[in-house]
Amino acid sequence: MSRWEPDARGRMIRAAMDLFAERGFEQTTAGDIAERAGVTERTFFRHFADKREVLFDGAQVMEQVASTAILGAPPTAEPLDAALAGVVAAGALLEDRREHAVRRNRLIEANPGLRERELLKLAALAGATAGTLRERGVADQVADLAAHSAVTVFQVAVTRWVAEDEPPPLADCIADSAAVLRAL
Repeated sequence: MSRWEPDARGRMIRAAMDLFAERGFEQTTAGDIAERAGVTERTFFRHFADKREVLFDGAQVMEQVASTAILGAPPTAEPLDAALAGVVAAGALLEDRREHAVRRNRLIEANPGLRERELLKLAALAGATAGTLRERGVADQVADLAAHSAVTVFQVAVTRWVAEDEPPPLADCIADSAAVLRAL
């Protein structure tokens, strides 16, 4: 095994995605992923808690990016607008990874356990968003409603973005979904 090849994490993610597509999620082990990526199983577990986490790599980075954007929103921004600025910024991390997002979405939709994990990650994003809104001085109930609304807008927009053959940019999908929410 070539332990010193660069980008072990990226290689493991690519290997996992390929193996999940070839064999199925349930039939793929962490050892299989490590072998395909040219690393040891121990190296795999240094990067990921389990094979499910390969699909959710970057969730904490998305939370941080969203929080930074929310804090950077104009002080006059309404709570929902600040929260939407956060999910737009988080979505920008996905923009040039659409093929990966499409493959990831297919895997998640095909596996109830992964759908559950996806919902937990979205709940964590909503929690981080609400917490950041509170840092801006937003009242608890308003922060919770704005955060959950923005994350729902994000989820609906991403679903559209990965489903269409030639979708508009993800930021436009988010803006369209937000406009629909506001029109309700």
